[in-house]
Parts: sequence; structure tokens; C-alpha cells
Amino acid sequence: MNKKIFSRMWFYFRTGWGTYFAFLFSGINTLVVTYYLAIEEIPFLLDIFPSFLHYVVVVVSIGVPLLATVGYLHFKRLTNYSSEVDISIEQNPYMFRLRPGYETKVVFPMYVLLTTMLLKLSNNEKLSKEEIEDINKQLKNLEHLCGGGWIDKPRGVA
Repeated sequence: MNKKIFSRMWFYFRTGWGTYFAFLFSGINTLVVTYYLAIEEIPFLLDIFPSFLHYVVVVVSIGVPLLATVGYLHFKRLTNYSSEVDISIEQNPYMFRLRPGYETKVVFPMYVLLTTMLLKLSNNEKLSKEEIEDINKQLKNLEHLCGGGWIDKPRGVA
């Protein structure tokens, strides 16, 4: 964890900056700059927007629905988002191997045991004592997970 602390803090910083601070700051900055550098210098626009508050109300009432529509189109109607997902899946190593946690510790070992059982049943063979013990152990793990328990807590969780 100590080796990754800088990377983790950098990630948290970028998330906070990009998601919250920069979003809010850029919105306010755009409103202020466009009003005081453009609207105040053009007389007929000053008749439409006599004060900064009038300008903010009009721009926000038009801008928020417009930008929500653009966001909807980005996710639902255009190919942009599906391309982004394709790229992130291609670059994510966990799309091509098991994720650490319950999948590695419980789910896929249970698949291996079930496949072994099916092969033995199809060949009319009996399960060994070790195989039966493994199955019982995995069943206990599954019941523990279904009850809301942990199978090895993740890093950073007390």
C-alpha cells in the first residue's frame, strides 16, 4: 500500500478536481466571462439581459436541459460511449482474468468442483473424501457470502 499511496492520492485528487471543482468553477467562469466581456459590450444584448442574474437564469434554464440532452445522446444514441467502453474493456486486465476476491476464492473454485463432479458422475465414479470436503468447504464459503460475510477483506477495510 505504501508504494501506491502517491498514485492513490493522485487519483483521488484528479477525481475531486475533475468531477467537482473544475465543473463548478468552469460553469461560474463561463457565465461571468461571457456576461461581462460580451453581453455588457453589445447594447441590444444588454436590453435582453439587464443584469447578471437575468443572464444566469436564462442560460441555466436553457443550458441544463440542453446539456442533459447532449449527455443522453452521448450514452444512448451515438457511438461515442460504446467506443469508450470498448477501449476501456480492451485495456482492463481484469476483463481477461479473474478478479481478486470472492470470484477467485469461492465462485470459480466451485465451478471447478462442479465440473469435476459432472465428469465423475458421467463416468459412474464416486467422489473422494477430499473432494467431498472441498465441496463442503466451498458451500460454507458460499453461505457465508450470501449472508453478507467477507471472504478475505479487501485492502483498506478494517
